Amino acid sequence: MNSVSLSLGAALALAAGLVVAQQPTSDEALERMRAMKTTGQSLDMETVPQTGPTADAIRANLARVRLPEGFRIDLYAVVPGARHMAVGPSSGVVFVGTRKTDLWAVTDRTKNRTADEVKRFAPAITFTQPGPCFSPDGFLFVAEHNRVLVFPAAEFFYEGPDVAADIVVPTGELIPREEESYNHGARVCAVGPDNKLTVSLGQPHNVQPKDKRELYEQHGIGGIVRMERDGSEREVYATGVRNSVGIAYHPTSKELWFTDNQVDGMGDDIPPGEINHAPRAGMRFGMPWFGGGSTRTTEYADETPPEGLTPPVVETVAHAADMGLTFYTGKAFPEQYRGGLFSAQRGSWNRTVPAGARVMFTPFAADGSGPSGETIPFAEGWLDEDTGEYFGRIVDVAQLKDGSLLVSDDTAGAIYRISYSAPN
Repeated sequence: MNSVSLSLGAALALAAGLVVAQQPTSDEALERMRAMKTTGQSLDMETVPQTGPTADAIRANLARVRLPEGFRIDLYAVVPGARHMAVGPSSGVVFVGTRKTDLWAVTDRTKNRTADEVKRFAPAITFTQPGPCFSPDGFLFVAEHNRVLVFPAAEFFYEGPDVAADIVVPTGELIPREEESYNHGARVCAVGPDNKLTVSLGQPHNVQPKDKRELYEQHGIGGIVRMERDGSEREVYATGVRNSVGIAYHPTSKELWFTDNQVDGMGDDIPPGEINHAPRAGMRFGMPWFGGGSTRTTEYADETPPEGLTPPVVETVAHAADMGLTFYTGKAFPEQYRGGLFSAQRGSWNRTVPAGARVMFTPFAADGSGPSGETIPFAEGWLDEDTGEYFGRIVDVAQLKDGSLLVSDDTAGAIYRISYSAPN
């Protein structure tokens, strides 16, 4: 090989090295952002089109949705894989997690109650099933399958690709690495009234094996954990939870409520789904002795359940897959909805007669002590009851600053907005 070829090869290698240097790995990018340095990402950030055939088809499907009188539902944003949502306390920008690697920032710049822009948040970072939540002072926490990150001032930095970031729980320390699983791997979080971070940790089995019980209780797998916002002082807040993907604190009582998805394969009508109340640390719920409500699991039928297990406050339709929930604090809806609980049911997968794919409502006592009435459907119609076909799968509910309700759909890839106008 002559010197010209060597020089050309060296130049190409140098150029390739420069390209690599401009494209750090996800972990390298995170470390650069922790140090307030740039990652070399393009300022021309990828966005999701909000007009066109997809948006038109989603809007057409909304004609199927049934709501109480005076309410209407509209497409708020096209968001691929939209699952759990966190509304920025300062700007109202909605951060939306997915089952994959994307975390989206959804902006309504014109304040016409329809999103103008949907773009990936912190594109240099590869997230793993991100579940976002905000603290009241504007810190965005992101609970992943086996890591927790925090983004101070996310509402300020999200316009560009590089954001202020830090690690709350390092990769591999939320759960033991050997317990990582494709099943029940989504995490949700909330910052409680004590200013601590709460994270749910679903256990990966239909019913956890007996030889895993001690390990799971030690780490809070199949439960809920709580920690300081910097990740210190971690404690297991609740156990006996199969897979909660919805947690919320009541605005008056300041106590924790959560949904739980129950055991599969026991038939169409058992066991029921659950809405649970955990007002204090150390409570123990029904799993693995109970598959939901009072239904005993086959795997633990030979054991006497321990004393002190807490039953659910609300039992819901079996296998409807109860997910995200939020207490309504706005004033835009009629009085009977204020202070009540909106919750999402994604819809069944192992039921011969499908159920779910709707938003439920539970009225609550003013002091937040518990439900004051029956849990009933509020928005439904994404499930065609004649054919069993799903036109959407509802995952989460969140409230905008104007008092309207956002609803996420990870199958259609959309966020809807439900608003109210008094009938004439």
